[in-house]
Amino acid sequence: MAKVPNTIFVCSNCGGQQRKWHGRCPECGEFNSLTEEKFRPTPQVVGKPSASSSARLGISSFRETKPIAYGEIESQDDARNSSGIEEFDRVLGGGIVAGSLVLIGGSPGIGKSTIVIQMADKLSESGGKVLYVSGEESEKQIKMRGERLGVNAENLFLLPETNLENILIEIDKLKPEYVIIDSIQTVFTEKIESAPGSVSQVREVAAQFMMFAKGTATPVFLIGHVTKEGSIAGPKALEHIVDTVLYFEGDRHHNHRIIRATKNRFGAANEIGIFEMTNEGLRAVGNPSEVFLQERPEGASGSVVTVCMEGTRPMLVEIQALVTGTKFGTGRRMAQGFDYNRTSLLIAVLEKRLGFQLAGDDVFINVAGGLEIDEPAADLGVIAAIASSFRNLQIPPDTAVFGEVGLTGEVRGVLQAQSRAREAQTLGFKKLILPMSNRKGLEKLLGMRVVGVRNLDEALDELF
Repeated sequence: MAKVPNTIFVCSNCGGQQRKWHGRCPECGEFNSLTEEKFRPTPQVVGKPSASSSARLGISSFRETKPIAYGEIESQDDARNSSGIEEFDRVLGGGIVAGSLVLIGGSPGIGKSTIVIQMADKLSESGGKVLYVSGEESEKQIKMRGERLGVNAENLFLLPETNLENILIEIDKLKPEYVIIDSIQTVFTEKIESAPGSVSQVREVAAQFMMFAKGTATPVFLIGHVTKEGSIAGPKALEHIVDTVLYFEGDRHHNHRIIRATKNRFGAANEIGIFEMTNEGLRAVGNPSEVFLQERPEGASGSVVTVCMEGTRPMLVEIQALVTGTKFGTGRRMAQGFDYNRTSLLIAVLEKRLGFQLAGDDVFINVAGGLEIDEPAADLGVIAAIASSFRNLQIPPDTAVFGEVGLTGEVRGVLQAQSRAREAQTLGFKKLILPMSNRKGLEKLLGMRVVGVRNLDEALDELF
């Protein structure tokens, strides 16, 4: 008879199980991702599973299910509840959907617990009963933070508990309209013997909350820890189970925080919400373009404003470049807030197509305000900033640019050009340089001169 192992090794990335430890997971190829857990054989059930056998298997059912015709299902287009925070509603796709499972991740101290307790305060003011389950703080600690933030919620209930079975019992007694779990890595189920936060525990607990949310149409918000690489701790299946994944981003040297949706089944992905961290908590920023441009220097070379799209929102950001002679044989390239490889590619285009001699110069790129830009429409802004610093010529402060740059030096069209142009017009810019293919229909913008360019030669002629 084959010996049953006492422990197994589970991959934290893909959830694959191995009988012995490997430096690299044989299934997904991730290094140092196997963690040791106690082995628990799955009970075998013959025939139709009964209620007792379902409980032994860890299967929870919160309602009786049966096939429903597609035409008989009621539309849910307008079935959204506002969280009371406009920027948070934007990231969620317009509001909270009944039965949705939302995962919020971010670095320690960035404001995850702050935003959810502010949201709980707003929801309770509108009459909704909110249950806040805390596995890391006592009710007195949460109360202390709530008093600092000015929370006076009468329908907010606090539950310091980490046992999943006890949490589900209290939820059944209270029957809240909203549930917040802080955090998913601290909750454990008695059906699995491994420690809280392990791959098996996180996967099982998330699955139970998912079935609860879908079965009772109760929105559930899960707060998740992140690893040192910035990804949410636990198996990758956690992000597949939930409906929406929100990442909290921000720099401790800046007051603003960004909530970015990387997955959303009920709205646009890559949508962002901008907040400012104050003594009274997180304050929503209605016009982020003004925040990122308020400290823009005057009369300095190497600075240009470009228009980026974050989800459905256009934003004006400042791109700065510094070109200076190197003390070594080969110039350095450094980019903050913009892709390094993309920066090297654009520098090569400048050298080949426009004759810029940058091999002996250090080139530094920075997106002011700590924002991360990952769309090709910022290419023209990066090239304009580098050219301005290299020639030591100022770009007019009332000029904005956007466009994708190809390897032959052509300026290619981008999406949502009209929204970008109107945002620049709203902020008072007088001149907009954009791809020629995007110029159609934008000639009549009041108070703004719209210039279409086909290549980098035309763009730099207009800038300087």
